[in-house]
Amino acid sequence: MSWRAARRGFLLVASLLFCALRFQGTSLVAFLRGRRVTAQQRAEWMHFCGRLVLAAMGIHYRVEGDMAAGSTLIVANHLSYLDIVIASVALPCAFVAKEEIGSWPFFGPLSKMGGAIFVDRSSRASAWDAADEMVLRLAECVPVVLFPEGTSTDGSEVIRFHSTLFAPAVEGRVRVTPAAIFYERSGAGTERDLCWFGDESFLPHLLRVLEVDDFMAVIRFGAPEIFPDRGAAAWRSHNAVEAMRSEEKSPTELPCV
Repeated sequence: MSWRAARRGFLLVASLLFCALRFQGTSLVAFLRGRRVTAQQRAEWMHFCGRLVLAAMGIHYRVEGDMAAGSTLIVANHLSYLDIVIASVALPCAFVAKEEIGSWPFFGPLSKMGGAIFVDRSSRASAWDAADEMVLRLAECVPVVLFPEGTSTDGSEVIRFHSTLFAPAVEGRVRVTPAAIFYERSGAGTERDLCWFGDESFLPHLLRVLEVDDFMAVIRFGAPEIFPDRGAAAWRSHNAVEAMRSEEKSPTELPCV
């Protein structure tokens, strides 16, 4: 492990511990007031932590297009566990995440604090339970981020979107906002080098990311739309994300951070 990776690893652990302490403070204040931590507070906490984590890891980011806000389902392609951090930096939101993340060291407890909605993608009952949780978040005007490919990829293509978890937005007449996530490098290497896919273990990938000195994460938002059914929502959102991923020129951008 290089000195750069070691330093960033230390900063990452420190930032995660600070985030946990900050959430405990929020929980204590809510308890003393006889209240519970709201979904909006959890989303705001994730928004704060996302910035801290990306800074610790040396990852720059850029947000393109009009950022979604309020009650909307954001659907994006999926390249890595880092996508969650990148989207949370763009706006306060909740996430639908695979069940396994809940058992990860550090990231599992933190994702629960952030109000993640866990789903076992092999279980239809779990999917509908997750859909019920999504309805509650959307009712509180907290944007929900979904990765409908169902798995992370190497970025070579946007694979088919599963339609099941589009149901809360379709049935509630809630806007669906497509979002394309990119990883950019200004030096040697490609986006694929930063993606986490296949059977690669978590720790080796994390260490590789901590070594990279020219990592720019980009999230590009498309136009929101209300859909008549899940099928239309899935394929039209897929096409929108695919088109944004293939664009050579970026739309209006916010400054890099």
